[in-house]
Amino acid sequence: MGITKSEIFTDQQNQIALYAKVFGHPARVAILQHLFKINACVCGDLVNEIGLAQPTISQHLKELKQLGLIKGSVEGTSVCYCVNSEKWSEMKKIMIQFLDQDMLTTDCC
Repeated sequence: MGITKSEIFTDQQNQIALYAKVFGHPARVAILQHLFKINACVCGDLVNEIGLAQPTISQHLKELKQLGLIKGSVEGTSVCYCVNSEKWSEMKKIMIQFLDQDMLTTDCC
């Protein structure tokens, strides 16, 4: 596997790329949408809600958790997940700044 050379890019560029990657799979988008819709922690019903196998859901939850967009807590034998509102706000700020850029001229190509 090749080197990504992420060190030659700014922290913000690397962060935007990580957010884009996490949103690059519809299962992760569906998980986030479900967590927002129920507005509570979810413990285990994501398999029925999303329609994917438990190991697949777990892998997507791991990706979201590594980036900090969701957080989990252990309750008995289950791990319950919810949106990390602080990290979500931070991500929105970074992505809005990036997506809100406009070209100064429209006479290109």
